[in-house]
Amino acid sequence: MRRLSTAGQHLSAEQVMGRMKETPGFSRVQKWLVIYNLLVDPRPLKEIAKHVGLAGQTVRNLVSSYNRLGPEAIEGPGRGGRRRSYMSLEEEKAFLEPFLVQARTGQAVSSSEIKSAWEERLGQEVHKTTLYRLLARHGWPNAARRSLRGNPRKRAVGRSEAANRK
Repeated sequence: MRRLSTAGQHLSAEQVMGRMKETPGFSRVQKWLVIYNLLVDPRPLKEIAKHVGLAGQTVRNLVSSYNRLGPEAIEGPGRGGRRRSYMSLEEEKAFLEPFLVQARTGQAVSSSEIKSAWEERLGQEVHKTTLYRLLARHGWPNAARRSLRGNPRKRAVGRSEAANRK
């Protein structure tokens, strides 16, 4: 006979059902469904995995985490998101505001000067792609981001505008 698995008694079956109904997102509901199945009808994890539509190892990992951590194992931060950053979005917006004002008044803003100000504010060097992502996140046009790379189509002195377009 197969070994029956059980979930820790962190929550009752009714509480798990309530959390399942409140939880947005299918993947988290699926996880709560695993715990609910263990509380209501304990059976081997492979059967629960087949019933819920998850891999057996995923169910084992989930049950192990739930038994150790409780509901936080399921309600954790989840996938995706912005967890590591130099500044919050509001701080980034405040940092870019003087450069935006400068650009609105018609003055040229180069990404190299934004990069040097960014590095000075952070107190460390950053790669240029970090700056590109910062500017893209705040809707800056590609032209502002392109100035760090240099313009590959530099105009030759003495050529007409029509010749430069080719």
